[in-house]
Amino acid sequence: MEARVKWNSKYIERLNDLIEPVPNTRLENLAPYLTGGAALDLACGLGGNSQFLAQLNYKVDAIDLSDVAVNYLQQLAAKEKLSIQPRLCDLTEMTNLDWKKNSFDLVVIAYYLDRALFPLIKSLIKDNGYFFMETFFLSSANEHEGVSNQYKLQPGELLTEFRDWHVLFYEENQHDGRQTIFCKK
Repeated sequence: MEARVKWNSKYIERLNDLIEPVPNTRLENLAPYLTGGAALDLACGLGGNSQFLAQLNYKVDAIDLSDVAVNYLQQLAAKEKLSIQPRLCDLTEMTNLDWKKNSFDLVVIAYYLDRALFPLIKSLIKDNGYFFMETFFLSSANEHEGVSNQYKLQPGELLTEFRDWHVLFYEENQHDGRQTIFCKK
C-alpha cells in the first residue's frame, strides 16, 4: 500500500474516532527550554506537537505526507489562530521545500525515522537551537511488533549521531521500546 494512502486511512480513522491530537509527553516536559522562534515539525501527523509549539510562541512549519493530516491542521490553525504553516511533502523526496541553513530554533520529529534527514536537520538548526526526536528503537520489548526494524534506531544511535551537540535529555525506554533525545546545537 502506498504510504500516503496508508497514513490517510490512519488519520481518517483517528478523526472518526474523535481522537484529539496531543503533544508528546517528553516534549511537553521540556517546555522551560522552548521559548519561541521558528520551529519545524517533520512528519507532524495531526499536529499535536505543532499546536503545542504554536502555543509557546513558535511559528511552526508542519510537514506531513498525508493530505488528510495537512488539511486538518490547516483548518485547526485557522480556527484557533495558531501560527502553523502545514505543508504536504513526502520526506523521502523533499522536492518542494525551500529551507535555508540555520533557519530554525527547533526541529521536532516524533515517530518517524529516515536517517538520511540527519545531515539536513543539523544544517537547518540555528546555533544554540534545539533538536527533539523520539521514535522506536530495537529493544526486546518491541522486536516482534508491527514496526519494521529498518524504522527502529539502534541502542544509543541518537547519542552517537548527535555526539557533538549538548545533550540535555536522553532516554532509552526498554518497556516502551522508544528512544528520545533533546539536544542543543
